[in-house]
Amino acid sequence: MKRLTAWLFATLISSFVLSGISLAAEPQAGREFNPINPPLATPKGKIEVIEFFSYGCNHCSDFHPLITPWAARQPKDVSFRRIPVSFNRPEWARLARIYYALEATGDLAKLDAAVFIAIHEQRVTFKTDEAVVAWAASKGIDGKKFGDALASFSMQSKVQRGDQEAANARIRGVPSLVVDGKFLINNESVSNYDELLKLTDAMIAKARQEKSGK
Repeated sequence: MKRLTAWLFATLISSFVLSGISLAAEPQAGREFNPINPPLATPKGKIEVIEFFSYGCNHCSDFHPLITPWAARQPKDVSFRRIPVSFNRPEWARLARIYYALEATGDLAKLDAAVFIAIHEQRVTFKTDEAVVAWAASKGIDGKKFGDALASFSMQSKVQRGDQEAANARIRGVPSLVVDGKFLINNESVSNYDELLKLTDAMIAKARQEKSGK
């Protein structure tokens, strides 16, 4: 995999060069991760990993085929959750609603990767809800059911809650990973997606150790 050279920021699409800092044996605050204070709420008895992302982010698109199988391999004490963010961009808010609508109709597993492919490979533009529904229906799902979910007030509320969680975690760009509600992984400390996931594993181990009191 080529070295990552940029991460997408909240208010504009820009890039910065990754520092390539080597992973330390013990992740350090201010270097491999930033503490979140106050921590985000997490499920009882679980170490939750949250991926903040957007379908509109090309880096999220590249990361998706790697983090999906990684999440599936996690042990029982680890839960994985994804939160689509809009950063107050109307076009990204629609993309976030696509995620939540697919989740609500049970079609997420079928079309999740397809949304990334449509946007970043096929150059499909989802400028209106009607265009989104037409595309989804062309993929074989119930267009009316999906359209009703997409337009529902609950989807808009979920987008707002997701953006608030991102703000609480001080998310500046995507993809961003938060471990156990209190560790925001520093993307600048790694050189590629594989290292990012290894660092996430290390942060999970740190969270597990803290929970055990050792």
